[in-house]
Amino acid sequence: MISTLTGSAQNIFEASRTGDVETIRNLYNQNKESINAVDSKGFTPLILSAYNNQKEVVSFLLEKGCDVNAKDTSGNTALMGVCFKGNFKIAKMLIDSGAKVNQQNYNDATALIYASTFGHKDIVNYLLKNGADATIKDNRGNTALSHAKMQGNNEIAELLK
Repeated sequence: MISTLTGSAQNIFEASRTGDVETIRNLYNQNKESINAVDSKGFTPLILSAYNNQKEVVSFLLEKGCDVNAKDTSGNTALMGVCFKGNFKIAKMLIDSGAKVNQQNYNDATALIYASTFGHKDIVNYLLKNGADATIKDNRGNTALSHAKMQGNNEIAELLK
């Protein structure tokens, strides 16, 4: 895995944030490993593009075989970021491409905990249909159901019961 990139290759991070597929394609053609590059915060092009709702970039990166389960310096994955932000189409792409639905970050939170906390019912449904474990607790002992209840996300709480 590439730990850092210098020079023009550094552009892959900005291109991932802004949805510049052409730049990413060119960088990939110059260096196939660029799609798994990691910046100083541990963000990969996939994590950045997923978090910033750049569906076309996510699609390209997944098609080229990037690491769908790469973690940032907090242990968060692209799927966790999407579950925080709420883009169902990108969440579905990640899950369908092998994202681990029960992966935990360094606070033991999962994608399901994020989707439940932030009220993304469609994502919660899809996670559950794809094997998400609603009994996993974060480092404070809270499950996705606990978080949904704390946030008043009653429809999600019903799904998780």
